[in-house]
Amino acid sequence: MQAAATREIRNLKDLVAFIRSELKPKGKILTPFNVITAPILAIGLGLIIYRFIFGLGTVVHEVPGFPWGIWIGFNIMSGVAFAGGAYVLTFVVYILRSEKYHPIIRPTVLNGFLAYLFYAGVIVVDCGRWWNITNPILGNKFGVNAVLFLIAWHFLLYMLTELVEFSPAIAEWLGLKKVRSILNSMTIGAVIFGITLSTLHQSGLGALIMMGKPNIHPLWWTEYIPVLFFVSSIFAGLSMVIFEGSISLRVFGRQMTEEYRREYPDIVVGLAKTCAAVMFVYLFLKALVLIHGRHWDLLNTPMGYWYLTEVVGLVLIPCLMFAKGVRSRNLTIIRVAALLTMAGIIINRCNYVFIAYKWYVPLSERYIPTLAETWIAFTVVLAHIWTFRWIVNRMPVYREVPEWAKEEEEEKIIRKEVAQWKASRM
Repeated sequence: MQAAATREIRNLKDLVAFIRSELKPKGKILTPFNVITAPILAIGLGLIIYRFIFGLGTVVHEVPGFPWGIWIGFNIMSGVAFAGGAYVLTFVVYILRSEKYHPIIRPTVLNGFLAYLFYAGVIVVDCGRWWNITNPILGNKFGVNAVLFLIAWHFLLYMLTELVEFSPAIAEWLGLKKVRSILNSMTIGAVIFGITLSTLHQSGLGALIMMGKPNIHPLWWTEYIPVLFFVSSIFAGLSMVIFEGSISLRVFGRQMTEEYRREYPDIVVGLAKTCAAVMFVYLFLKALVLIHGRHWDLLNTPMGYWYLTEVVGLVLIPCLMFAKGVRSRNLTIIRVAALLTMAGIIINRCNYVFIAYKWYVPLSERYIPTLAETWIAFTVVLAHIWTFRWIVNRMPVYREVPEWAKEEEEEKIIRKEVAQWKASRM
């Protein structure tokens, strides 16, 4: 149990001393993961600094007519979709009152917050004149009616909302009992606000894509892109929860309670069942779009084969695998389906950004990411993982909350039951 669980930090001196002690490494330093990823992070950080000093053109492949690259398609578009698990599970737990998924709320919300912090932060790196990054927030140059203005504000507000949702864990880590009580009372409001923001900006990213109609292949472009983006963010986010949970079970297993380990298979099966259902809806919508667009002849083309690879190979097949995994309660099949689904989301978002975008341009004139771009993209992902691990090893994310927090929750439940009893007697 962490030191914060047994004592309350009362002044700034206590806080500084505690933070200094927490900055020390937890566990072994020379692990295979650290040895492999630390050099990648170091070089990637150097490339980012180099980009800020000497300009965007020194690290990216600039091609006329291709405004976006791998950072937008892979990090932002895909990363935000994978963060969708947070708004889905908070809705299920706090609004629908399904306590079954409560044990995975904190890691899911933390993962979502870090996704927005790092992947949305890539916009700063991708922005040529990065010092003008405040323009989308202010509506400068393009006005407050622009889709980008809406998305920018939603990103910012949802990032802060997820921080509020996760903040009780931070207060427990620091031993701030009174602050924790206040933050905990804000959870429901933050959840409702966050769900509203998520449904809007997930579809808002699709609305941003719609403006590229002349350049996007007819098999991908439709006026229903915002709906498809929103629906796909549901099973994308839940697939990420399954994947992240499977890794965490191995890495952070010692922190997890026996109750969590016992309930974990049921949680995964429940998530897989939802994924299968939502993916079926997505496939139905894709079929309607294809029928409405009457692009059957395009299926028998190279881009048509690529389209079928995405829809059949990385949506239909994982959907059937999820269904089979649920029926047989086979976690291995479910995990493989989650990986295929995540690959499908990445390909789908990159198709809209630069693969199916201007598909008619010869390969020699197309955008292909440089080694530096790709390196920075994966550096951001590793920074996310390192930060997630640092927080989990220190804060009550998987482990049980401190005893004083348990007592506070029990008192809260008792007060609520007493109030209900008094109300029933009146």
